[in-house]
Amino acid sequence: MSDERPTWARRIAAERSAREWSQLDAVRALRLHAPSELPGDDSMVRQWKRWEAGQMPGEFYRPIIASLFGTVTHAIFPAPSRRDGNAEIVAASGMETLEIVSRLNRSDVDNATLEALRITTDRLCSEYPYMPSEQLLIEGRAWLRRVVDLHSKSLTLAQHREVLALSGWLALLVGCVEYDSGDRHAAESTRRAALSLASESDNAEVIGWAHEMRAWFSLTTGDYRGVIAASRAGGELASHHSVAVQLAAQEAKAWARIGDRRQMEVALDRGRQLLEGMPYPDNLDHHFVVDPAKFDYYAMDCYRLAGEDKLARTLAEEVLRAGTDFDGTERSPMRNAEARVTLGVAAARDGDLEGALILGERALQGDRQSVPSLIMTSRELAAVVRDRYSTEPTAQDYLSHLQELGREKPGFLPS
Repeated sequence: MSDERPTWARRIAAERSAREWSQLDAVRALRLHAPSELPGDDSMVRQWKRWEAGQMPGEFYRPIIASLFGTVTHAIFPAPSRRDGNAEIVAASGMETLEIVSRLNRSDVDNATLEALRITTDRLCSEYPYMPSEQLLIEGRAWLRRVVDLHSKSLTLAQHREVLALSGWLALLVGCVEYDSGDRHAAESTRRAALSLASESDNAEVIGWAHEMRAWFSLTTGDYRGVIAASRAGGELASHHSVAVQLAAQEAKAWARIGDRRQMEVALDRGRQLLEGMPYPDNLDHHFVVDPAKFDYYAMDCYRLAGEDKLARTLAEEVLRAGTDFDGTERSPMRNAEARVTLGVAAARDGDLEGALILGERALQGDRQSVPSLIMTSRELAAVVRDRYSTEPTAQDYLSHLQELGREKPGFLPS
């Protein structure tokens, strides 16, 4: 088939192939996910051939196909992005940074200033995927101090709650970047501050993300029961927000590492159903938004751990496609790095040491990294390399590189 087919058509063909299904197998499996009876096998196989050739499925079939492949509709059939550009964000607030800071120095604060702060907070959270950690940390802390200082101003009750919520969002962002940089103790303190601010303002969404951070910290340090506890606690408190999807995903990742495939699938399916029922996000770059492509990233991690190399490889390729612009610019460098590690694990298990090491080294070269998460996944590649290729000089070089990286970030040394 031509490579000019739409991305979604290539993907459903790849998903089917990864499961070693014929088109008839796929149609019969599709019936198990359909809410009502489908046409006969011959008719559905012809339909499936048209889909793989590039004819868009109707709205009835799209969520069924997504469910068949364990994902959500917009992960396969993306909706158009509605994200405003930076210039439009500035236009929406009507203020440049200098004017916002000037207004913050007044004795009282008007609603226009708070709106400008909301937009600024969204901008910072949207720059998380690609802005250098050092720069984002400086900016995030500076704006957090400015917002916290507003507590001494004359505020209405509604404004006070808004300031608490904004402080919570900025604290979450700062804590994430601190943890990415390997500063575990500072990140935990900042996370607790975010949780306290959210509790005071009764903001369930920020509370949920504070629990999600705790789950993430536990995951990368090997406390898998702690992941499950934090995920379930946060999920109960923020069940109507998209963070509940990420909490379910963190739980699935923990079950995958414990080795409980059934519980992993249950958690993944819970997250998938939650995300399928939520509106498509306005801003896909916002760090505290769970977008459909992110679900592929979660499932990729789980299936790599479960040893489902074909599924993991298919999802990793999709993560890389979604995280890279047409000109090669990486929109999601941290997700892309872990996708390359996944491809490296699959290559190593398949006997391709050279390909595995090229992918593993490339994953370590990005300027924007989440060091704990990257080392956690790289540890899995290291285990395969050590188990199967320990006498190979190139394998020893890669393992030494990981050890050096671990020494640079104490507490994250690969085992």
